[in-house]
Amino acid sequence: MEIKHTLRALRHRNYRLFFCGQTLSIIGNWIQQIAMAWLVYRMTESAWLLGVTGFAGQVAILALAPFGGIWADRFDRHRLLLFTQAFSIVPPLVLSVLAYADMIAVWHVVAMALLAGIINAIDTPIRLTFTTGLVSREELPSAIAMNALMQSLGRMIGPTVAGGLLAISTEAFCFVVNTLSKLIIVGTVLAITVSPHTASPTAISPWQQLREGIQYSWSLLPVRWLLPMVATVSFTVWPYQTLMPIFAAEVFEGGAGLLGILMAAAGCGGVIGMLALASRKDVRGLTRWITFASLSAGISVIVFALSSWLPLSLLAIAVTGFGVVVNGMSVSTMIQTIVDDHMRGRVMSLFSMAFLGMFPLGSLAGGALADVIGAPVTMALGGVICTLYALLLWQRMPVLREYLRPIYERLGIIK
Repeated sequence: MEIKHTLRALRHRNYRLFFCGQTLSIIGNWIQQIAMAWLVYRMTESAWLLGVTGFAGQVAILALAPFGGIWADRFDRHRLLLFTQAFSIVPPLVLSVLAYADMIAVWHVVAMALLAGIINAIDTPIRLTFTTGLVSREELPSAIAMNALMQSLGRMIGPTVAGGLLAISTEAFCFVVNTLSKLIIVGTVLAITVSPHTASPTAISPWQQLREGIQYSWSLLPVRWLLPMVATVSFTVWPYQTLMPIFAAEVFEGGAGLLGILMAAAGCGGVIGMLALASRKDVRGLTRWITFASLSAGISVIVFALSSWLPLSLLAIAVTGFGVVVNGMSVSTMIQTIVDDHMRGRVMSLFSMAFLGMFPLGSLAGGALADVIGAPVTMALGGVICTLYALLLWQRMPVLREYLRPIYERLGIIK
């Protein structure tokens, strides 16, 4: 596919602003995450506390993402997005002040990770649904893939930059860089001009809306079958990033620079996957992509866990990054294509819980288990579980394709 087709969502001014601002913000997030992980490991050398930090940074999405989805369906998404992005400045600003004052402790890092996670939990479903108002329906698959591309670019560039900054400076400077990135994203959101989102009036309570969203999601076979696969990958494979400081320092006997290289390799794999997804014309064939990506994530993380040869490990973790991101974004593209618009926010909040919310639980479990049996064995065990579930899903795919066919025909995707 030609590049023009792959990047077609960028033809829209609003989406270009959104893409550029969010990419810088995500790079800043990764710089901060690597700095926090390295700071905690440098102060404690504890796999458990690494897991706690990863858990704190994402656990809020399990409780708050559904409400973010409800608010995205009820209120103006542009204003909500501006609100969450403005508040995202607080955690890196506090961390930078504490670090420069030489007053920072592990509990400060965990507390700010928790606050950042709360903001992100509310922001994620709003941001996902906000994209639909920036492009046409025909270009939505490209926009969703480009959203995932920005995540992968952040995962590739952010850790590399963090490793370089930590080599020549301190964790405090990394927190300052993220603070500046948040100021930039607030400016880009302010520059976006969209019509106010007018939700249909409703007299039912948020709890009733949440129940409606769960019932609606359960009625859709793709959601019912694919979200557990996304959750499995996030719980068993994605915690590799939480345990990565251990691999950098103990397995490969390196420092923060090597940590950045390992994380950048995973991000590079994600970028390749997202460019491939963005080049697709529509959602047909995504069931095969989902199966392949899930198997790739499981098998490659096993190889990474058992390898002590750095070139092979870099290749394996790149494939892992490909599998994790392509699995999640393929499911996201399919779901956003088939769901009703008035339910999109609530359905995507459930997707956020599966894709992002299971990661902190996996991080906590992985950190605790790694303290007992070691990080390599823990990561390999997660890969085995993911691979087995992916094989089970592969057996179900013919049924899922038959279910999707009439939906695609009704939407005009299949003529």
